[in-house]
Amino acid sequence: KQIIEINAKGGYSPRVTTAKADIPTILKLNTRGTFDCSASLIIPKIGYQKNLPPSGVTAVEIPPQKSGSTLRGLCGMGMYSFRINFN
Repeated sequence: KQIIEINAKGGYSPRVTTAKADIPTILKLNTRGTFDCSASLIIPKIGYQKNLPPSGVTAVEIPPQKSGSTLRGLCGMGMYSFRINFN
């Protein structure tokens, strides 16, 4: 398994990440006093939608993705986003 960490507060950081294809991925979302719309996370490709806690770590299991695919996460309002490119 591989682990990708993303910070959610006033948007997502890093906004673009590269990961290995064809292996399970754990997405760790870190929040620290996050009360803006980036706390409302949607990952359409895997049907994930959840309100993150104001502070803490939320782990999301992502099934293996094919090489060349992209996984996108969005805030509830669509203002902020991040992308994971699988190679």
